[in-house]
Order: sequence, then C-alpha cells, then structure tokens
Amino acid sequence: MLAGARGPEPFGSVAPWMSSASGKDNKNPGIQPRRQGGKYQTQATGRRSCFLGVETRPELIWDDWDLGREFTKTLVLKNIHLKLQKLHIRPPGSKFFSTSISQIVVLSPGTSFSMLVTFRPLQRCEYEDSIEFHSKEGSFQVCLRAILPHHTLETPESVMLPLCAVQHSSQINFLLKNISKLETSFQWDCPAPFQLRPEQGVLKPRQECHITAVFLPQEARVYQQQAHCRFGEEGNEAESCCTVILQGLAKYPYLQIRNPTSKDEEDYPVLHFGSVAVGQSLRKHFDLFNPSPVNVFFSLSRLPGVAAMLESEFSCDVTKGEVAPGGSLRATATYSPAVVDTFSVEYLTLKYRGALNETQLKLIGNCRGPKVSLSSSVVDFGCVEERGPVVQTVKLVNSSTVEAIYQWDIDCGNSVFSILPASGTVPPQSHTTLRAVYRPTHPMAHYRRVTCLILHKDPLFLDLIGTCYSELLKPAILKPEHLVLYKLHWYRRQDSSDSASVQHQDCDTHIDQQGTHFCTEEQSNQKPSSAAVMSTTPMEEFYQTCMGYKDPLSSSCSSSPHVSVVPNELWFNHKMASSLYTSSAFSQSVSITNHTRGKLSLVWTLLQDSPFSICPSSCDLAPLKSTSFRVTYDPKKLNTLHGAQLECFAQHKDSPDLRRRLLCPPWCVTVRVIGHSFQPGKEHFIPNCSLNPPLVVFPALGAISYRTVLLQNDGDLPVTFCLDHRSNCPLAESVCLQPSCGLIQPEDHQILTIRRIPTEDSPKQGFNLSLQLNSAKFKRELTVVSLMEKPCMSLESGSDLYFRPTAVGSQTQRTHRIRNLSHLPMRFQWNIPEPDHDLIFVKPDAGELHPNDSSVQIWSFSPQAEKTYIFKPTLTFWPLQSDISKKSHLTLEVFGMGSKGFLEAEKADLDMGETLVGSCYSVEVPLVNNSPCPVSFCLSVQETLQENHPSSDSEAGQSALQLDCERGTIASHSTMLIRSTFRPCRQAQYLWTISYQILNSNGFASGPSEALCEVRAKGVFPTLQVIDGCSGGSVGKLSKLHLWKLFSLDSLNQRLLSTPSPAELTFRSPIKHNCSVFTKALLDFNFSSAPLNSDPSNFVLMFHNPGSNPVDWAFLFPEDQQIELEYWAVTGEFSSTELSQMKVQDNQLFRVSPRSGSLLPGQRSAVHFRYSHDFVGTNRLPVVFKLSYGREIMLNFQGVTVERDKPYLHFASNQHVFTSVTIGDCSPPRQMYELHNGGAVPVRYEVDTAVLSQLQLDNFNHPVLGCLNPEGEVLPGKTIVLEWIFAPLEAKMYHMDVPIHIQNGESTLVRFEGCGVDAPTLSSSETCTCSDSKAPIHRVQRVPFPGQVLFLSEDSVFLGDIAVSSQSPSILFLTNVSLTDTVQYMWELPQQSNQQVVQMHPERGCLGPGDFALCVLNFTPTDYPTVYMLDLVCQVTQEAALAEYREALQRWEDERERQRDEFIITDKNVPERQILLIDKEPLAAPARKGPPLRKYKTLPPIGASSSWETVGSLCVKQTRAERRMMREKAKVWKRPVPPKPALLQLSVTAHSHGLLEYCRHFPHQYNRLCRYLQQNKVQTPVSRSEDPSLPAGPFTPPHGPERELVVNILSPFLRDILDDSAFIQSLIALSSKPSIYKPTEISPTLYPWVPSLPCPATRVTSSSPSTPQPPFLLNGTIDRKGTGESSENRPQMQSTLQSQHAPAHVTEAILMNTLQNLMMEVIRGELVLTAHPRSISLPPFSRSRSRQMSGAMAEEDQ
Repeated sequence: MLAGARGPEPFGSVAPWMSSASGKDNKNPGIQPRRQGGKYQTQATGRRSCFLGVETRPELIWDDWDLGREFTKTLVLKNIHLKLQKLHIRPPGSKFFSTSISQIVVLSPGTSFSMLVTFRPLQRCEYEDSIEFHSKEGSFQVCLRAILPHHTLETPESVMLPLCAVQHSSQINFLLKNISKLETSFQWDCPAPFQLRPEQGVLKPRQECHITAVFLPQEARVYQQQAHCRFGEEGNEAESCCTVILQGLAKYPYLQIRNPTSKDEEDYPVLHFGSVAVGQSLRKHFDLFNPSPVNVFFSLSRLPGVAAMLESEFSCDVTKGEVAPGGSLRATATYSPAVVDTFSVEYLTLKYRGALNETQLKLIGNCRGPKVSLSSSVVDFGCVEERGPVVQTVKLVNSSTVEAIYQWDIDCGNSVFSILPASGTVPPQSHTTLRAVYRPTHPMAHYRRVTCLILHKDPLFLDLIGTCYSELLKPAILKPEHLVLYKLHWYRRQDSSDSASVQHQDCDTHIDQQGTHFCTEEQSNQKPSSAAVMSTTPMEEFYQTCMGYKDPLSSSCSSSPHVSVVPNELWFNHKMASSLYTSSAFSQSVSITNHTRGKLSLVWTLLQDSPFSICPSSCDLAPLKSTSFRVTYDPKKLNTLHGAQLECFAQHKDSPDLRRRLLCPPWCVTVRVIGHSFQPGKEHFIPNCSLNPPLVVFPALGAISYRTVLLQNDGDLPVTFCLDHRSNCPLAESVCLQPSCGLIQPEDHQILTIRRIPTEDSPKQGFNLSLQLNSAKFKRELTVVSLMEKPCMSLESGSDLYFRPTAVGSQTQRTHRIRNLSHLPMRFQWNIPEPDHDLIFVKPDAGELHPNDSSVQIWSFSPQAEKTYIFKPTLTFWPLQSDISKKSHLTLEVFGMGSKGFLEAEKADLDMGETLVGSCYSVEVPLVNNSPCPVSFCLSVQETLQENHPSSDSEAGQSALQLDCERGTIASHSTMLIRSTFRPCRQAQYLWTISYQILNSNGFASGPSEALCEVRAKGVFPTLQVIDGCSGGSVGKLSKLHLWKLFSLDSLNQRLLSTPSPAELTFRSPIKHNCSVFTKALLDFNFSSAPLNSDPSNFVLMFHNPGSNPVDWAFLFPEDQQIELEYWAVTGEFSSTELSQMKVQDNQLFRVSPRSGSLLPGQRSAVHFRYSHDFVGTNRLPVVFKLSYGREIMLNFQGVTVERDKPYLHFASNQHVFTSVTIGDCSPPRQMYELHNGGAVPVRYEVDTAVLSQLQLDNFNHPVLGCLNPEGEVLPGKTIVLEWIFAPLEAKMYHMDVPIHIQNGESTLVRFEGCGVDAPTLSSSETCTCSDSKAPIHRVQRVPFPGQVLFLSEDSVFLGDIAVSSQSPSILFLTNVSLTDTVQYMWELPQQSNQQVVQMHPERGCLGPGDFALCVLNFTPTDYPTVYMLDLVCQVTQEAALAEYREALQRWEDERERQRDEFIITDKNVPERQILLIDKEPLAAPARKGPPLRKYKTLPPIGASSSWETVGSLCVKQTRAERRMMREKAKVWKRPVPPKPALLQLSVTAHSHGLLEYCRHFPHQYNRLCRYLQQNKVQTPVSRSEDPSLPAGPFTPPHGPERELVVNILSPFLRDILDDSAFIQSLIALSSKPSIYKPTEISPTLYPWVPSLPCPATRVTSSSPSTPQPPFLLNGTIDRKGTGESSENRPQMQSTLQSQHAPAHVTEAILMNTLQNLMMEVIRGELVLTAHPRSISLPPFSRSRSRQMSGAMAEEDQ
C-alpha cells in the first residue's frame, strides 16, 4: 500500500478522451491513481505495455522540474505485429504539453518511431494530459503527467501477526519505506493489544525502516485494529496519514501432564515411584503435552508448604521451557530417598501465563531398607575343654531387595567368642554363613549377647553360650533353657512389688527337670504379653549394653543393672580435653560395681599377644561393692595404631545345686580401648575415610530417636576414631554416639549409631559432631539436624465451606482439601456434633497423612427443612509416632441452605408428529429446573391410546415411548435434554403423560408424582393415493370416471389408507419376495379392450404421498415372487395358468414404468401402465403392489385383445346402480348406462325386453324399468349411452338382471340395482334431495403428466340439482404450461337424446407459451328430467406438429401432382425410380390365435406392427426376402398422417328435475330459473381474450404458481357468486328501481354498452322444449295467456317516452361479462384482489349544494 501527501489540484488538465472503441480491451493497466505516488510513478515510467499491436509506455511522468524551463521526454512506439500499422495522432489538448510530429505515423512490422514530448510549466502544481492514437482496430492513449514531490510512504495494507497465546506475545517485522524524494518523519498511533516499534522516526529519501509489530493479547479472541501512521515534515504537524490493519488471533494456552505408563488421562496426575532402596535413585518420566495451537512457555516448581530440613528427595531436570503446538516435552523426575521406612510426597506445580488454572503433579515414593534376620537367635557351644576351640555356623539372611551392610559388635581377638566375618555386606535376596568360634581360657560357664549392627535398620542380637571345664574344675553346664527360665524369673521379679520376695526368689528358686521344660513352654506362651509391657526397642537395648550398666538378659530400662563398669572407653596417647581421662598415660584404671546381693567372681579374658593387659585378671567382688582394675597399654611396635574391646565375665561365686537352685548365666561387661605408639613429632597416618550420610536428620518428635551412619575406611591403613567432645558445641550433649571410639581396619567400615534426646533450642540448620581420626589433626564433621516442631495442618480450601442450596431430602457434595505441613506423619479425625450427624458427614472422616501430603475430603449435606444451616466440625490431628494425648484442633465452618426443588417442561404439550409403525423417531424433551437448588428426579411415562386399533404386534405392558434417561440430576436454573424414542407398534394416536418424582439422598422418591408434560404422537403406516389418471393409445378417449372404474381406484385408495394385516408386514421393505404373497387384499386392474395389433392401452396414474413420511413402493411381478427350485422339484408339466403367465411375462404384455420408487411427503410421481394387444384373448397377470412398512395388495392385471373381425362390447362392470327415485314420481328421470365397443367392427346390441316385460308383470303391470333405446349399433372404439327409466313402485331395493345380446357375439348379463324412496313431507324441515348422484371427488390436477402441455383448472363440473330447460354456466381455465410450444385446442361436445345440452365458449382456440384462456361452459338440460353424466373431450395439438404435418402433406400432394402430370418413357437399361404413393396403409394380417405351448421365450407377433428392432434382436442376419422388403418399403411414400391430439377429459354431472317438482323440493332456488324462461336462445358473452379490439395492457399475465393460485381461488369464488340465491334476488330487485335510461322499445339496439352476443367462433344453438311450457315472469307469476304480461302491472308499449326496466337476461349478460373481464384482469396481473382498499376523500357536505343538485335533477326529470 502506498500513502502519499497530495499537492494542489492539476492546472490546465484536460479530461482524457474516451476510447472510441473497437470492441477490444483498451484499458491501460499501467495507469495508477495519482495519489499512490512515487513507486507507481517509477514503475509506470519504466514498464512498457502493448496496445493494438503497438508497444509503448502507458504514461510519461515528469517528477523533477522547475519553473521557467522546458523538459522533454521521448515516447517510443514499436510495431510488434506482422502487418503495417497506420496511426492517427491527436496531440495533447493543453498548452503545457506539446509534440512536433505529424498527425499520421506509419509503422512497418518490427520498426519503432520516437516522438518528443515537451513540458513547459507555468505554475508550481500538478499537470495532466494525454496523447491519443487511432487505428483501424481501435484507439489508445498515453497519459502525460507532471507531479510535485511530496511525502510518500510505502506500507503494507494489513499485517497478520502470528498466532499468540493469551498473556504471551508474538511479533513480526514489516517494511516502512520512504519512496519520496523528501525527508519524512513518521509517528505511529497504535491501539492495544498491538505495539509498534519504533513508534516514531525520520526517514531519508528512499530509506526504509523495519517496524516491529508486537501482539500482546489478554483474551482469547480475534483482534483487528487500525494503526495510524502520521507523516510529513519533521517538526511540523503531520500532513498526511496512512493506515495499516493489524490482525491477530489469540488462543488460550493449555498444557497437559501425561504419564507415559498410564493410558488414561487423569484430572490429578500422580507419578508413583513405588518402593526405592535407601541410597539408590529411581527415575520416571512424564510428558508435558500442548494440545493448544500456540506456543506455551512454562515453569515447573515445587509447591510451597513444608520447610525442608534437608534437600528434597525428589528432583526434576526441567524447571522451565517452551512447548510447541501439538508437541510434547519429556521431563525426568528422580527419587533419591535417604531415610528408611519413610513416605515422601512432593507436588510440582505447572505454571504458565494465560492458564485458566494450575496443574499439579504429585510425586509419591517410599524408602525401602534392608530386611535381615538370623537363622538362629542362640548358639550353644555345649561343654568344651579349656583351650579347646569349637566352631558353630549361623546364617545371616537378607530377604529384601536392598543390599545389607552389617557389623558385629565384638572384638574377635580379645573375646572367648568370635564371629567371622565380623563385618561385611549381604546381597539382596541372599544370605551369608557366619562362623561362631568358642575359645575358652578359664573353666566356667560363658554367656554373651552380641549385637549385629545393620545400616539403616535396627540391630539384631545373637546369644552365645558355652561351658568350659578342666581337669580340676567342672562347672555346671549352661543350656539355652536356662536363659529362658532366667528371663521368666526376671519378668516376674519386675512385676512383683515385694522386694523380700524378690530377694528370696533371687537365691532360692527350686526347679526340677520336668519343670524346666514346662516352664520353657509356658514362657514361650507368656512372653508376648509380658514383652508388650516391659519391651524396649533394639536400639535402646544396644545403647544400654554399650554404656556398661544394662543387664544383657533384661529388656527393661527401668531396672537397675547387675554389674556396671566405669569408664567403658579408654584412649591412650590421644590428646583430648577431658577431666575424666588422661590420654597421655599408658595405664588407666576401670571400676566394676556389683549391684547384686550375691558374691561375684570376675574373670577378664586376656590374650598373650595383646598390647593391652589388665591387672588383676580375676578377683571376687562382694555384694554391692566395687573394685578397680588397671589397664596397661604396652605396644610391641612403634608408630602403630591399636584398638580392642576387653571383656569381663561376672558369675555368682557359689555353685548352685542343680536340683534346688536356678542356674544363673554370667554377665559380661566390655571396655573399648584405643591407642597409638607414634613417637612425638612423628606424622600419623593420613586417614582416608568417608561418612555416609554426612547429614543426619532426626524426626521432629519430642521423643528419643536413633539413626545409623557408616564410617568407611577407604584406605589401606587402619584408622582410629573417637568423638571429639572438646570441639563439639553444647548442643552435642543431647546427642550420643556409639561406639564413640574404635579401630577400623583397612577397607573395612564401622557402623555408628546416634541417639538424639530432643531439645527445644536446636537450630534449624543443625550442629556438627567432630570425629577425630588418628589424631587431633584429622577430623570429620557430621552434621546433625534435630528439631522439635508442633503438628501443623492446613485447610487448603479455607476455613469456610459453602454448600449450594439443596433440595430438602436430597444430598449435595463438596470437596475440601487438607494438607499436612509438618515433617511428621499425622493421624487426623473429624469430629461432628452428634445432632448434626444426619445433616452433614465427611468421607474419609479419619486417616493418615504423610509429610507434605494432602487429602481430598468429600463433604455431604442433607437438609431436612427449608432453612439455613451452620455447622462447626472440628479437625483433630496428632503425630503418628507420639502419644495420642498430644492433639491439635482446627475448626471448619460449614454453611448450607435447604430449599424446595421442582421441575418444569419447556413445552407443556409436545407433538412428535407421525412415525412409521415399526420404525423409531427420537426427540429431546427439555426439562427446566427453575428452583434455586439441584433436583434429583425419577421420570415415569403413562401411555394412553386415543385411537386404539387392535394389532397382534403390540407388546403388552411396554410403552411405545422410551426415555433414554429416567433418573438424573438437574442443576439449578438449568435445562436438561431428555432423549425420548417413539417406537410405535400399531397405528394409533398416542398420548403420554410424563411425570416426575424428586429423589432423596438414598435414591428413593420423597414425594408424590407430578405431571411434567404431555407428548403426542401418531403411529402410521405408509400411505399412498392415486389422485389423478389419464389414458392414451387405444383407450385415449375413455373418460376419467370410466378409468376410475376400470382400475378400481376408489377401492385401491381405500385399501392403501387402511391398516395392513400382520401377514403383510412379514417383509417390511418392497424387495423381491422369496416366498408366497401374504396379502388377502385383491383388486382388478382392467386395461379395457382393443383390437389385435392396435395401439397399446396406456394408462398413467399420479401417485401422491399424503402422509408425513417417505414411502418406498414397488410393483412385484411374478418373476419377483418366485424362488429358484432345484432340478428334482420341477415336474416338467405346466398348467394352463402357468403357461398363460409365461406368455404374458415373456412377451411383456403388461409393463409398469417405473416399477419402484420413493416418494417424499407431499411428493407426486406418475406411473405408466401399458398393455400390448399382441395376442387374442383375455390376458391376466398377478402383480403385488407393496409399500415399505405398509400395505401389500394383490393387483390382477387384466387386458382383452379382440380379433379384428369379431364384435365385442367391453363392460367396465357387470353391475350398475341407478340413482334413487322417489316413489310416485310422475316423471322419473332418465338414467344412463354406457356401452363401449372395444373391437374393430361395429357391434349391434339388443337389450332383452322380455325380462323387462316380465318385471312389469311382476309389479302389477307397472313399468319399473324401461330402456328407451334397447337396440342400436356401437361404432368401433366408441361409447354409446343406454337410456333407462327407473320408476320404483315401492320403497325398497330392486335387483334386476338384464341380458344384453350382441349380434354374432356373446351375451352379457348385467345386474341393475335401484332404490325407491318415500317422498318427503311438506312439514319436513329439511329440504329433500331426490338424487343420489352425489358430487364426485373434486379433483384438480396439480402436477402435469409427462408430455402434457395444457392444463384444465378443473377435471369435473358438478352442477347438482337443476330444473329442466334452465341454464347453468360454469367458468374454466385452459393454461399452456409449456414455455416453448404453441398449442391448439378444440372441444368435442356430446349430445343427449340428440340434443346439444352442453356449450363451450370458445370451442376452439390457440394458446401461446405460458398463455391461458377462459372458457365458459353453459349447460342447458332437456325438457325431461335426466341424470346426466357427460364427458367432454378437449383435443390438444401442438402447432409445431401441425406445421410439420402440413409441410409433409404439401410435399406428398406435390409429388402426387407431379406423377399425375408427368409420363414415363420405359427403358430397360434404366432402373425404375418411380416412388409409389399410398393414400392409406393396408390393414395388417391377423395373427395366430392361442398361446404357445412351450416353456421358452415367446416369439413376437407376426404382423405389420412388428418392428425390425424386435426381429433383429432374434435374428441379426437379414434374409433375402427381408432385404427385398426393405428395398420395396423404401420406394413407398405413405400419405402423411395428422398428429394425434392429446385429450383432456372434463366430466359434467347434473340431475335435472321437472319444474313443479323442483319448485316443491327446492323453493329457495326456484326464483333463479325465471330469467331463463323469457329467452328463446342461448346468448354467450364475449370473452375479453377473444376481443381483438381490447388494447393490450402494460401488465404481463402471471405465470406458474401465481396463475394457478389465482385460478384455483377465483373459479370456485365466481361459481359460488353465480349460484348464490341472495345474489339472484338482488338482480331481480333491480327491476323495481328507476331506470337511468328511457328506451322506446325493448330491443338489443337500445343497449349499446352490451357487447355483441354472437361470436364468430361460437356456435349458437337453441334449446326449444318439445312440450310448450307457460312462460315465467320476473316476479314469479305465470302468464296463462302466453303473452308474458301481468294483469296487475303490465307495461304499455307506447310511442311516448316513459320509464322502462331492463330485462333480467340483459342485466345478467352485463354482469357475466363484467365478472369475466375482472377475472381476466386478475389473471393478467392488472387487478390485485388482495390489495388494501383505497379511501377517496370527498368534499365536505353542503346543504345548499345538496338542494341545488336535487333541483337540477328534478328539472331534468321534467
């Protein structure tokens, strides 16, 4: 797009010359609008175009010019055609442009011509002109323009920005170019959400700038804004402005979190890691999918809440990124647990701008530690000789999937017991075999409970027992059962409160051998209950053992120790700041205390090569006394590290009697010692150790807790460690480390256990424990985090919970989320007041929550009354690992309201229309809930049949209306569509009442049923009707009434509208049957009769679908109903019926086209029926007429073919019913019975009068039935009428069988039926109608038949009851529906009793395409009462066919004249070329009679009508005779035959009565007859369409549906006007009014405004009655004298002028002509009957003016 600043208007410009045009394209595509500026100037100047074969520039532009100078440009013309070009030049019209060339330029092909154009400006403005070139082919022009330099910017018309997400941005660049020669400044004015950068700037000439358009949408919609750019001189106000349309489309961004392992999309995605081993990591993937069409920038972060005491165990490699439309991004989450038996929960929040809500991903995982067990908890070495080692094995089993690291807390080199290996790992799902060795050094019983430390797990304990003996000393043997008895004794002592009893039991416990076993079993049964009271954790037992005061056999921490040692750890040559120890001494003392009341023997286990020694090695210790031992460190080597665990066994001094005393196992105490022999100044070993984990986090509990740490020696030198109490902070006193010192061999490890005593002042960041390695120079820091926190839970959805209004008795649910914000697993429970339990409850009401975990609570509210409820449930929670007494509470306030719910239907009455029986129809019923609360409902349907038709297909007890959803819930102020399906099983009118009941929370109805709406529907079968029919061919002149009887169409329509039987519905679709016919409905389709080889009998029936459902129909012929039989089932013999059907089918005597079809509702279709007269005789064919889902009717097709020399009368029916006649009628009416000659020869008939004579004798010589023409002759193809007079003697039904004899033919017996009725009395209030000739169905043809071009407005005229000799007019319209053909029509008028009773005006005429004609039918009955049933035929012939016929006939006659005038000279050598003219074609030879007797395809008939196509289909190769016949046929020229006219049938029905009878029975219609009795001839009004003197109006006649609509409205309207008695009375009343003229005599010449009655095209016939009747006057009196004058009021015919009255027939003629003219004007469109009446403004009424007018009128009368 270009934008330019316009300068002043052109000066002296001349309007360009328009092309004088030669029909070629002379537009100049290079000429652009002036305001578009520079770019187009340059392009137009440099671009060349072709005009009429001359190549040149479309314009010359001067853009750099000054005043006072001349500027010249060259215009080059080049001839690119192959012919010489001669151009006439018209120079510029203004004085500013000039050229110096001649007016004519001649250009040879390929040559060029240059012309100079000079521009001389006088003012500084723009100039325009042109040079025009003319040639023979046309003209073209070259524009001359001089422009001023102005600011012009080039910008795009519109800029479409990339698709953008809401609250995101997208951008695109476009060029802003200054195409002018001026420096131009610009400034953008851009509305939101678009931005343009830079917003302003200055562009030098020809400079361009990149403008960045930024799109920042805030809503998801289509944006289109105009950005205005103002540009011009810098520093001045902008002179011009250009516009750029900015367009953008914004969409909401959306991201989905998908779990690849889960196929279903989850609302709350969860990533389950399962159980992961401690120290290991597990990775799982999840996808971020973008289903939106825009790019999405996102961030993935942890949900804030719980303050982490250490780094999160979950990590994700994606924290932010971008996902393309339709793409996905895979992220990896890693779970690395560090604390065994903990459940970890983390929430990742997906955030992105424009999101409608936040999406969270829940990460769940739990840490799995090792599961280790011992194959045996006791190892019994038995009785062993001194210094004799014994080895036992025990298995350490790891049943978990995690590797187990273990270490036995025993020094194998300084103990009588050793376990090898003492440390190591056990693979997952495996075990390690340990060797337990017993090396006693002193004869005594030994027992030690050894601890097996497991990393990240509680320790295990193994009891080692053995007895050592020597030759001098054999102590009592210690066995495992003694341990059990001692533990039982210990538990009992702890339970007893009597210390004396305890002491006594301590020394005097009796036992026997049997009791030992008994007690062992009893202890095994009672231990769990006792242990439940007195048990401690394994870690606690281990710590008490390490501290040196715990009884190894005791599990109670509250009991006092038996033996204790202080100190239990010694360091040698380790410089440590301690007041208790002197690390620089080489000997230190330890003290052992006896806490028992017995004397103990203490024995230390000493090894000879150990650097540590104890003095004394053994001694006795009195009760409740202490003794000291000296521990000496004497290393054998320098610069080495040493460590040991010294053990001492304490045993009762006195040996008990095994039979009376309890054998007490010894106690074992240990002292850990470490030392080094490094000389001063000597560098210690550099340790290579690691701590795993370096950070220990204790649970935030107010109880003692434990953790384990692995100290791994990764080097090849031993390492000693000890806890540096000097460098530890005071808080380290709350933490205890065991063992606190020791020696770790190379590539070995030490499992450290840490016990924490909770304190409230622990820092959140924790404190450090310093481990000294080898010396004070080397240390390792162990960070310990130990906090105490209060339980914390949060109500994530707030402390208030609101329920929406709820229906009374129903239930509403809401979700509410709670979250555990503490580091401890919590147990929670909701407490609801007891009165509110029935109103509100929550699920789950109790449970456990892991740290950082949340739980969705479902609250349910069930109101019992219409009011507002307020509840305050309490949430109670406490740590899972603490006492239940330490509880916390939160209160939630819940609000709810109970209300009454109700439902309504959007429509109280719903009509589903008609549906086919056996099919289904669905409709949606809208249910509306206008109440303030949701309503749960249950629907029920009650069915009522208003028109119950019994049908065996109906299913009892099941409603025909099925609801897809009978139960549901509708939200408040919402609508729910209930889909209902109607499946009718019978033809009936259905009525359903849909009711509803409101359901409570349990799903049961809480109230009575209430009606919602009523649904109506009708189950119907497919319907089809025959609404019209016509005939052609040999039966073309049959009347429609006769056709209706032949095809039994009334019965067919009645059967089609009736309900089908169940058997007919066996096959619901009109397909080929595979079995016999199921219908019982039989009808005859009689195709009438015709001579052999005559034209086929053609019938066309118009089928109409009057229903509301499509109908599929089909005519199934016998071959469609048969099944293929196997070979063995064919007998080989055929019956005569089968042979006849085979003949009919093989020769296709009966044809139906089309055989099947489908009709939509209201649609019509014409079906052609054809019967070929190829075989003599009566041919029949059973055809099934089947409707889909409907009737199945057997049609018996029957056609008769008569030999050409045989007389034959065709009777449509052998039964005829006369019109009922009143008994005693003096002049019973004549009645008609038709006889049709279906043969080719005249037929003489004779009615058997003997039967009539016998009938007269049987009725007292009263002629009940008489025939007026009992003998006669019927011409071929014609129909005559037998006139009968039926005069009943009694009021009963008469049945009369009358034979009708045919000369040289067969006789036919016809049954005539007639009914005699009583005459109505005068007192009867009802007018009697003495006729049973009821009006036939008023059929109006709506759809043309194929090939029909002329339409009748009515097919039948019913005149009803009329008087004899009266005239009954009727108006009809003929319409030419063709848009191309002109047709001629002519009426054939029948006669009755040799009298013309029907007249039609006009009788013939011509109609152009789309034209119409008004025809007036005048019916004048004879003087005798008659029942008329007349058929009028209108012959319609196309003008084109007539013209072709006349032309062919003229050529034929010219040829005949030529042959008559010329003579032929015969020459044998010249072949004869004379054409034989035939005036009439000879009749064809008769065909062979009888049907074929073979089961093969029947040969075609042999006759003149056999076509060569039929023969050719059987024999392709022609014989010599056939070829000779063809040559002879080519020499014959037949006389052209006139085209056969198409026939239109019009039936006229009437019943005439005598005058007296008519006056008696129809008095209200009698006066209308008086006007006819003064006439002696019928006068026909002139139609305006036939009057050539009428000028053609400017209006065009309507066509198509408009004309049809007008005709259908006006025809019955005008007919009713003419038949209205009140209208007739108004005409008679005109005679009493004064006339406006004064005729001297009654003569047609006195009425000049009455048109000339006779018409050249109208045949005037008189209807003079044979019996003279007295004339009727206008006033209704009878003139007995025959003068037609009344004695009271007789007008005098004098020469003097006096007032006279117009005759009634003249008035009627005028009115009739007026009405006809009005109708013609309406049809032509000149008059609109439905137009709004116009009001005419009259002058105001004046009394003086009224007097003057009345006076003037009086003078005029005088």
